[in-house]
Amino acid sequence: MATMPKPKKVAILFAGGPAPAANAVISAAAVSFLRNGIQVVGIQHGYSSLVEYGPGHPLIEGKSYVKIDHPMLKRTRNSQGIMIGTARTNPGKKVSDPRHLDDKERTEPLRRVYDGLCSLGVDALVSIGGDDTLKTANKLKMYQDRLPDDAPRIRVVHLPKTIDNDYPGIDFTFGYFTAVHALAEEMRNLIYDADAARSYFMVECMGRSAGWLAYGAAIAGEASLVISVEDITGELRTQETVVNPVTNKEEVRVIMDVDRVLDRMVQTIMTRRKEGKEYGVIVLAEGLAEFLPIRFLEGVGRDEHGHLKIAQIDLAKRATRLLTKRFEEKTGQTITVKGTQLGYEARCAMPSAFDAILGSQLGVGAYRALVEEDLNGVMVSVKGQFELEYVPFERLIDPETLVTVVRRIDRTSDFYRLARFLETYINY
Repeated sequence: MATMPKPKKVAILFAGGPAPAANAVISAAAVSFLRNGIQVVGIQHGYSSLVEYGPGHPLIEGKSYVKIDHPMLKRTRNSQGIMIGTARTNPGKKVSDPRHLDDKERTEPLRRVYDGLCSLGVDALVSIGGDDTLKTANKLKMYQDRLPDDAPRIRVVHLPKTIDNDYPGIDFTFGYFTAVHALAEEMRNLIYDADAARSYFMVECMGRSAGWLAYGAAIAGEASLVISVEDITGELRTQETVVNPVTNKEEVRVIMDVDRVLDRMVQTIMTRRKEGKEYGVIVLAEGLAEFLPIRFLEGVGRDEHGHLKIAQIDLAKRATRLLTKRFEEKTGQTITVKGTQLGYEARCAMPSAFDAILGSQLGVGAYRALVEEDLNGVMVSVKGQFELEYVPFERLIDPETLVTVVRRIDRTSDFYRLARFLETYINY
């Protein structure tokens, strides 16, 4: 493969939900380019300005983007928040099949993103975000692959971000351990509250597609029980037939057996009572909402990525009401349970040393991928003792559906077994 020209101007873009150590990633990437004579611009608030680019909607410095220089990066690697902001705008939402990339109407948002970046003189993009942002990065690359040979090319490198830690191609994503620490601290506070009042807390923890955050926080926060999407199997799993409102055809949905899930909670509480403990914390991953029977989801919408608007369900409080009723039915006794949601408070917490190091290495990895390794269309990853790896998009994304594969907790892993070992033991 022919060597590509060294980039002269790089754009850095952050999209999706915040994560601790975001600024470590941005800062380390930016300083790596600047030290080597490469200009850097920070695209503000994700793709929100780029998708609007066109006649009458130019990119405005200070509003749509900022020129990043050394003074701007002063003492930023350990700072909180996101120095260039974020947004969930999805320019690739109309593209769900490779053939869609030949449809001008479907690719119009991608074209505007490409044109907007070209208008800034950018020849490389560092994309930072979750799996949806990875999909967008891949679609932007594939869109350019179909351009005429003489059209300028903007190379794309992606850096994985999610406190959910459900990313393929990397062991742990930056911000995960900081978020776990923050949530575990909250859970430990709730335990003391529950102990004082002889009650329980039902904690809904972030984690739409996998239970990494819920499990990590439950282990570190000494929860009594944790249940996530990985656990909806065996006797906790069932099905229901529903009518698809779009196709008007019957479909079979995999759902949780709500009564059995509640019974698992009742068993935990009764076991703790036998041990002289009349308090505790039960952790639920928010993604369990996707496994609720359809009767619980009436009127709940979806976002532009197709995700269920989980906040509208309030899983913790709903589960609290159901558990209170089920406990009385099964035991004839009463119990006080309080529902609460945790997650948002962890997304911009002060990064731990581990996450600051991991984020910094990923940022430097963006520079190494583009300048030293001459790569395009890769995700930067870290393994072992912070050794860099570069994973091609093709290994992470289904070529037919253009979606990523969620990395759930392996139920045979020692990480999973650790949580099961440490929670309240039930002798069946």
